[in-house]
Amino acid sequence: MVKKLATALNAKIHHPDRDMSVGSKIELVESYLDEKFNVERSNLERSKVVSSELVPQDAHQRDALAASIRTYKSYQKKLEYIESRSLEANLSSDDEELVKRMVIEGKNISNAVRMVQEMKEGEYETDIADDEEVMDETPNINSETVTKLRNRIKIQENQIKNLKNRNNTLDSRMKGYEMEVAKLKEKIVKLQYEYTQNILLDKELHSKTSLIKKLEDKYNQEKALRTKLEENLHSLENIQRIKPTENALPVKIIESFTRDGIVAACEYWKIKKGDVVLLESSEGGGSQTAALLIKMGVKAVFIRDKISHQAQEEFERNMVPLLQADGMELKMIDQFAIVNTERMEEEIHRWKEKVEDKRIKESNQEIIKVFDEYRARRKRSN
Repeated sequence: MVKKLATALNAKIHHPDRDMSVGSKIELVESYLDEKFNVERSNLERSKVVSSELVPQDAHQRDALAASIRTYKSYQKKLEYIESRSLEANLSSDDEELVKRMVIEGKNISNAVRMVQEMKEGEYETDIADDEEVMDETPNINSETVTKLRNRIKIQENQIKNLKNRNNTLDSRMKGYEMEVAKLKEKIVKLQYEYTQNILLDKELHSKTSLIKKLEDKYNQEKALRTKLEENLHSLENIQRIKPTENALPVKIIESFTRDGIVAACEYWKIKKGDVVLLESSEGGGSQTAALLIKMGVKAVFIRDKISHQAQEEFERNMVPLLQADGMELKMIDQFAIVNTERMEEEIHRWKEKVEDKRIKESNQEIIKVFDEYRARRKRSN
């Protein structure tokens, strides 16, 4: 349709390299109207200054105006240069418009100006007069030639008629194609809608699948926690059934000799003052970790491996017995142990005696060291 219209108007088609976005169209039109607004008056609103005929009333008018402005800007420099050249060549406004048309059609500016100047000087009128004189000098055409020309005209008329019929046929086919294209476009829109709906369904399905997975994970976590709590409850019930007697005492187990391990054991076993605990692993603990158990007021601490020197000194300084579990003949029940009370008391008594002996030896060594230092000072003074 654009090509047909351009052919009928003898106009040149111009289009940008790529489609203009709605934003660029709006910006282009707004800039044009602002420029119009600023030229006419700057203290009033645009609606009061710019004529309503210049303001697009809908998207179609806006797009048309944007296309016109874009096209003009693509030729703006050439047109301004033509106006300057026309002024220098003393061309009229009609001649200037003719030069612009010739340049837009592809001619060089200098050649177009020269041709218009020649036309003004009457060179083209002289050529036309010469042609008319030549036609006047042509000899009369005989009847045979006229017949041939008439036959030729009839043939051409038939050809024109056939071409018109063919053109009508092509127009009909074109309309059919246009209808088919319209149907295909509707189908494409429908397919795009269905595709979008499928994407939305897939997203919703993925979201719900993820939610189900999260709920399953949470259920499994809650189930594992419930199992752990049931085991804890069962162990606590067993501990409560086993009352401390002269022959048996429950031993609460701490998995690791760390702050986290002790906190976890306290939450699980409710460790309190007077309890006996067993360290499954003594690694990672020091004086500060030992201080946590001492602060709880535990009666004794059993160990299976070698404990750090700092932790050992902390237990000895606070007189909290630190005993090897291998010699205590522990009996495991569920997740805790049972120790023979008499056996434990004997080991505690031995441990305290050993610590007291160690302290006495250390005190004696300190006293001897003080006497030695005193004698040394006396000798130095003498």
